[in-house]
Amino acid sequence: MTTLNPTRMRALTLAAAAALAAGTALVSNPASAASTTTTAVAAVQHEQAEPIVFGHRGASGYRPEHTLASYELAIQLGADFVEPDVVSTKDGVLVARHENEISGTTDVAAHPEFADRKTTKTIDGKALTGWFTEDFTLAELKTLRAKERIPGDRPANTAYDGLFEVPTLEEVLDLVEAKEAETGRTIGVAPETKHPTYFDSIGLSLEEPLAKSLERHGLGGKRAAAVIQSFEVSNLEDLNRMVDTPLVQLIDFGGAPYDQVVAGTGVTNDYLVTDRGLRSIKKYADQVAPYKYYFLPRNADNTLGEPTDLADRAHRVGLPTVIWTMRAENKYLPTECRKGTDPIAIGDLGCEVGPYLDAGVDAFFTDQPDLGVAARDAWVATNR
Repeated sequence: MTTLNPTRMRALTLAAAAALAAGTALVSNPASAASTTTTAVAAVQHEQAEPIVFGHRGASGYRPEHTLASYELAIQLGADFVEPDVVSTKDGVLVARHENEISGTTDVAAHPEFADRKTTKTIDGKALTGWFTEDFTLAELKTLRAKERIPGDRPANTAYDGLFEVPTLEEVLDLVEAKEAETGRTIGVAPETKHPTYFDSIGLSLEEPLAKSLERHGLGGKRAAAVIQSFEVSNLEDLNRMVDTPLVQLIDFGGAPYDQVVAGTGVTNDYLVTDRGLRSIKKYADQVAPYKYYFLPRNADNTLGEPTDLADRAHRVGLPTVIWTMRAENKYLPTECRKGTDPIAIGDLGCEVGPYLDAGVDAFFTDQPDLGVAARDAWVATNR
């Protein structure tokens, strides 16, 4: 298995910027490196030969997501980065949850002492009913236990229901540091700010405590083994003024960033993947992470379509590209990558990963890091 340094994403960013400054368009085919004398381009091509694997919410294909057990397993399985989504508690502590509404990821409904906390709120324009992290202190959240979010897709994960706490961001960062010391590897961390406009509106801003945590752990610099992600624009612009940690603009498929909806700018996600949109992202972020269909759409029969030129266009403005999310269950895979007819059986993840890497993608998120690493390494071996 190839050993990768998570600071490669920062190296990609710096090399891409150098190539852009030199007026040189980046290319995604490592084999073409010999045809150019531009050092920066050659560096990018070399880096792109070994794409980066992000453990999506840890190893969420095998353990309940956003638990220390999930992150630890992702590291064990070779992920280059682990990803904690962060939301806030009532007392301003960042914790790792996919959403601030926690009825689907914890046993909160089984706690009669919190029955009166169930409520309906509007989050990013949508009414949600349940229990919300911002209505609990950290001490109260620590009495809950995590459970599998999609038990119908991952019934084996339910064996771990009730075993793990809701971790704080600090606990995740401590785990990563301990695993780095134990393994001798550099392990990256990719926190994602969830619903930052909403949290700002209730006086629990995510950016400041996140910046402080990263600084405390030595992850606030340009070459940090960390990236910060967001689907919103304005909080990344704020973070760009707070930290030097590389920033990643996530882009959903269709719709618009919620902060842009609130501000009435008219900026949509489709706009962000245009040349003008990519140039605007480059002003405040270091990488771009559109949904995977922007790079390789699906046909009507759910087979893989023809690749777009998005990776090349992003590279031309100096933005390495990340995609999300590679899941190995048949129901999530394109038709030609499935094995058998059971929708939740494991199919051929490499069959999907390879064409995206061929299209010039630099990194990808996966719920099954072992399969993602194997797919990446097989692609590298073929394209070296």
